[in-house]
Amino acid sequence: MKSTVMAASTALVAGERMASNKPRLPGKLTLDGLDGTVRVSYDRLGIPHVRAQSKRDAFFAQGYLVARDRLFQIDLDHRQQLGRMAEVFGPSFKAGDRAARLFHFRGDIDAELDAIPEEVRACVAAYAAGVNARIEETQADPGLLTPEYRILGIAPLPWDLRELVAMRGLASSNVDDEIRRAMLAARGLLEYDRYREPLRPHHVAKVPDGLDVGAVSLDDLGILGDLQTPFSERPTQGGLDRADMLSDHANQGSNAWTVSGSRTATGRPILANDPHLAIGGFGPRHIVHLTAPGLDVFGAGYPGLPGIMQGHTDRYAFGRTNFHIDQTDLFILETDPENGDLYRREHGWSELDMYEEVIEVKGAQPETVAFRYADGRPVISCDSDRSRAVAAATVSMLPGSNMRFALVAINLARDWDGLREAFKLHVSPTNFHYADIEGNIGWHAIGYAPRRSGHEGLFPVPGDGRYDWQGMLGVDEMPSLYNPEQGWIASANAYNIPGDYAFAEKPLSFTWNDPYRHDRIAEVLSEQPQHSIADSIALMHDVQSLPARALKTLLPQQPTPGAEDAAAMLGAWDCEIGRESAAALLYEMVLPELRSLVHYAIVPDEARDLVSSINLSVLLDELTTLDPCLGTDPALERDRLMNEALEAGWNHAIKLAGDDPAKWRWGDLHRVTIAHPLAHMPAIARAFPTIEGGRSGGDATTVMARGVPSSGGWDVRHGASFLFAVDVGEWEESRWLLLPGQSIDPSSPHYQDFYKLWLDADMQNLSFGSEHD
Repeated sequence: MKSTVMAASTALVAGERMASNKPRLPGKLTLDGLDGTVRVSYDRLGIPHVRAQSKRDAFFAQGYLVARDRLFQIDLDHRQQLGRMAEVFGPSFKAGDRAARLFHFRGDIDAELDAIPEEVRACVAAYAAGVNARIEETQADPGLLTPEYRILGIAPLPWDLRELVAMRGLASSNVDDEIRRAMLAARGLLEYDRYREPLRPHHVAKVPDGLDVGAVSLDDLGILGDLQTPFSERPTQGGLDRADMLSDHANQGSNAWTVSGSRTATGRPILANDPHLAIGGFGPRHIVHLTAPGLDVFGAGYPGLPGIMQGHTDRYAFGRTNFHIDQTDLFILETDPENGDLYRREHGWSELDMYEEVIEVKGAQPETVAFRYADGRPVISCDSDRSRAVAAATVSMLPGSNMRFALVAINLARDWDGLREAFKLHVSPTNFHYADIEGNIGWHAIGYAPRRSGHEGLFPVPGDGRYDWQGMLGVDEMPSLYNPEQGWIASANAYNIPGDYAFAEKPLSFTWNDPYRHDRIAEVLSEQPQHSIADSIALMHDVQSLPARALKTLLPQQPTPGAEDAAAMLGAWDCEIGRESAAALLYEMVLPELRSLVHYAIVPDEARDLVSSINLSVLLDELTTLDPCLGTDPALERDRLMNEALEAGWNHAIKLAGDDPAKWRWGDLHRVTIAHPLAHMPAIARAFPTIEGGRSGGDATTVMARGVPSSGGWDVRHGASFLFAVDVGEWEESRWLLLPGQSIDPSSPHYQDFYKLWLDADMQNLSFGSEHD
């Protein structure tokens, strides 16, 4: 491809500087890899509007612009997925590199690329070329790099399309749940699993024939215990506490709703979406507007993933929340005592496939590591003394399973039918929301869903072949809605499968988030026959707590003296988790105390290492229905537990917030602090000042989800860092927020210009119109 010109409206970028004090975007920039001229203009909040002469060039520009704003973020993520962290950060990352590389696709890369629609493949290749164009600029002028590279003494890794196809990772997984259930079953305590993870819809788990539950242990997770979360989610350099990581992940989620024009003030559909992801490090979304002949899409994408995840085209709006599909199973392999590379199948012995790679390690010798696969399934643990190995069957390792093409295919689709074709490329479990300019609304559950044979995915299974997957469900077999009679659709990670779906024949998952956010959204939408953009904005920032309502009904009628003050404050409370609320602060102190007390009252000692906490909805249901596990007089025991929790919570509030309850404020504890993921390094901390001071309301159960760390503390750890509400067809009336800003360079004016707006719920108009032409 020839060198050509990327042009920019210099007036719109005047004064914006990189760390090198060079202009962010000159009037003309010559780049290799473009087919034609591309115009890029910026609005007041640093959002780029791209005008390209081809779709391919538009996605090239997206890759280039993401790399300008977020190079270190995408480079770090890229390194981790490649399994090349140890070469930069030293031996403590060798285990994580091994785990990442184990989940690299070992099949025919050429066949993978050939199976992708040509236009989609070309656009993804162009995105990677755009990233590389920016990296090449930094190679020519290292002064363009942000300070991390100088401090760490590294350079960004170039992107290769074939590597992008090979990097897979573990798909949506419940393997920890499988191990826990088997270990509980071995102890005769499986009934207690419902306190930790209730099955939804209600289901009685059955141990698969041939599984020796007594042989299952946490060691079976093997290398999965070494998987590391991105630095943007977990700012540590060594190994991670997997249980803590998974708990944080489970508390994340998203909200979305789509309202038909028959129930809006304007007669046009409204779509709103606020993905809940990690808060505290790099922002997980980057906004861009891409325009070319046949393409006009505006919204946010995950930095480093081609395409737009949430936003709108000129014809329809689209949003997404996490759906639940059990996409991973553990297969227990019997290996040959004489040759550990052989494992038993129904027809006899099969040989494991083996690959070797060299891991470079900073400050140490390179290490050669071997990776084994059983019929394409990564072997995560081996125990030759017991002639046993464990393989992880995960949809991400199947041919054609690569999310890097799905978003581009969705962005290129022109209507609902085109989207349903694009969904065939979409691997991860997703509630996809849709609303178009013709007034149609829709919802589709998408993602790769295994057809299981003889089991339900709730336990590990023998790997001799009898429990092998029988392919994937097709898009047409997944649940969906189109123009439903009630006039609105909501999803918030809770069980939301329509009643006419044949769940018994095609079970997708038995583990779902608690229903509180979904139920609150449904409560509000059902009462609004004339829903508006303002109503959507208010709902995205709604802090009414349904668990708090349930807790209030459990307050003892005659509290003990030590619990009286707490009971009185909560009894008079409106159940709003507001940042200025004293009662909200008290509630957030009482609830953990109650969960701990009930956990110890209900779960026996011999199960507590596995049932380490009690699910919130189960807790409140058991206290409401007076579970016989509470003893011979459940009502009396409930009051005892409530009184103890109220007193302990009150004392904890005094300890944290002072002796005067009138001065308690939930927002004083619930702070929004954003630091560089490597801020534990003094040089990084000096170069990237922490963004702090913001006070927040909400918690993990409110529609305005603002969860706290599972490991302790009250800072906001996860929530909606990106929010939008779209008036479908009147795009200029749409509103947006992004935390903390477009850039991760503190010298940019767009490093934190959204921070206060986000805290104040001041959603912004970001133009889709012609003023950027």
